[in-house]
Amino acid sequence: MPLASARKREIIGSHARTQNDSGSPEVQIALLTARIESLSEHFKSHVKDHHSRVGLLRLVGKRRRLLEYLRGCDFARYRSLIEKLGIRR
Repeated sequence: MPLASARKREIIGSHARTQNDSGSPEVQIALLTARIESLSEHFKSHVKDHHSRVGLLRLVGKRRRLLEYLRGCDFARYRSLIEKLGIRR
């Protein structure tokens, strides 16, 4: 389920490091988190949708890898992003 463009712009604006930043790890992780949350809501009413569940697992893995990358590069940015998004790690 793709995010609405207005929602995507809002997420990018709140997590961007510079004005034109759309590809930093913080932005990518925030966008993945929003998609994961929307898919989690989807599964509350569509329990048997196994095809989308595979996609959800793929998104979670990608987010995990990006978090590990950010943790290795700059631990302070990693901690602040985790607190801001409310991800438990």
